[in-house]
Amino acid sequence: MNKPSSTAATPTAQAVRKAVIRLVPFLGLLYLLNYLDRVNVGFAALTMNADLGISAAAYGLGAGLFFVGYFFFEVPSNIVLHRVGARIWIARIMVTWGIVASATAFIQGEVSFYVVRVLLGVAEAGFFPGIILYLTYWFPRAQRAKIVALFFLAVPLSSVIGSPISTLLIQHGDGVLGFDAGWRFMFFVEGLPSILLGVAVFFFLPNRPRDAKWLTADQRVALQSTIDAEDAQEVGGEVSTRSALTNPRVLALSVVYFGIVFGLYVLAFFLPQVIKGFQEQFRTTFSIVEIGLVTAVPYAFAALAMVLWARHSDRTGERAGHVAIAAFTGAVAIAAALYLNSPLLVMVAVTVCAIGVFAAIPVFWQLPNSFLVGVGAAAGIGLINSFGNLAGFAGPYLAGWLQGVTGNFRAGMWVVAAFMAAAGVIALSFRRKDPALEH
Repeated sequence: MNKPSSTAATPTAQAVRKAVIRLVPFLGLLYLLNYLDRVNVGFAALTMNADLGISAAAYGLGAGLFFVGYFFFEVPSNIVLHRVGARIWIARIMVTWGIVASATAFIQGEVSFYVVRVLLGVAEAGFFPGIILYLTYWFPRAQRAKIVALFFLAVPLSSVIGSPISTLLIQHGDGVLGFDAGWRFMFFVEGLPSILLGVAVFFFLPNRPRDAKWLTADQRVALQSTIDAEDAQEVGGEVSTRSALTNPRVLALSVVYFGIVFGLYVLAFFLPQVIKGFQEQFRTTFSIVEIGLVTAVPYAFAALAMVLWARHSDRTGERAGHVAIAAFTGAVAIAAALYLNSPLLVMVAVTVCAIGVFAAIPVFWQLPNSFLVGVGAAAGIGLINSFGNLAGFAGPYLAGWLQGVTGNFRAGMWVVAAFMAAAGVIALSFRRKDPALEH
C-alpha cells in the first residue's frame, strides 16, 4: 500500500521549493553586487586616499555620506516598490546605482568623493528593505529567517569573493582602459554588472506568486493563499504608513538595528586598513592582494554561522533572544581584540565579532515582520533599515575621526562594542513581545 503524500508534496511546499531555487540565488547575486559596490571603497582607500590627499577623517566622512542619501530616500522608495512592484523598481535601482558606482572612477578629490557617495546612496535606497519586503510575499513565516540568511549570504560572500577580486583589479588595473590608477579601474569595472543585471531583473523577476509563470496554477493559488492567511492570522489588517512610522516597536527596532549595523560597516570600511596596520603593530608585511585574502577570512566563517543560527531560530520559533546573544557575542569579541598581542589572535577575535554581526541580522528581520504587513511593512521596514543604516554614516566617520585623533583603531572598536551591546539589551526587551513566545 502506498503511503499518503507527505506535507512536502503539497502544492504550497512545491511552490516554496521552486521559489527558493528560482529567486534566492538570483536575489543573492544582486545583493552581492550591491554590497560590493557599496563597500569596495574600503579597498580603494588603500591607495586612493594617498593619491587624492584624503585624510582618515575625510575618508570616513565620504564613506559614511552614502547613508545620508540612503536615509532620506529609503522609506519613499520602499513604498513605491510596494505599489508598482519589485520587477520595475528593483530594476530601476540597480541600473542607477551601477551607473553611479562606475562613475566613482572619475572622482578628483574630497568634494567629488562626497558627492558621488551621496548619489550612490540615493540611487540604491530601497534595495535591501525592498528585498526583505519582497521575501515576505513569497515565503511562509516559519522559514523566513533561513531564507533571509541565504539571501544575506551575499554580504559575507561579497567579501570572500570580492576582496581578492577588488584587490587584484587595483593591483593590475593601473593603465588599463586609460585609467591612471588601479582603484579607478576597479570602481569602473565593478559597477558594470549591476547595470546588466538590472535589465535582467525587469524580465526575470515576478512580483508575487500569482505572477510566476514557472508555478502551476495550483501552486500559485496555494502559496498565495498560505501567505495571505498567515498575514491575516498573525498580524491582522494593514496599518497606515503614519502608524507604522510612529510605532514604538518600530522605533525601538531601529535603534537595535543601528547598533548591529554599526559593527557591520566599521568592519567593512576599516578592516583592510586594520590589517594593513599590522605591519607597524606586529612587524608583518602584506601585499594588497594578501590584505584582501586575509579580510575575506572572517566573512567566510560568518557566512556559515549565520545560516546555522537562522535555522536554529526557525526551528525553535524564538527570535529576540537569538538577536541578543549574537549582538553580545560580537560586542565582547571586538572588545577582546583590542588586548590581544598577535595578528592571528586579533583576527580570531575579529572573526567572532563578524559571526555575531551576521548571525544577528537575518533573525532580526523577523521581528518587524511579526507585526507589520502591507504598506505598513513597506514603511516600517524602510524606516528601520534607513535609521539603522545611519550607523553606516556614524560608524565610519567616528572610527576615522578617532583614528586621526588617537593614531589607532582602539577607541573606534570600543565604540563598536558599546553599540552592539546596547542593541543586545534592547533586543532582549522584545522577548515578552515575541509572538512565538506567546503561543
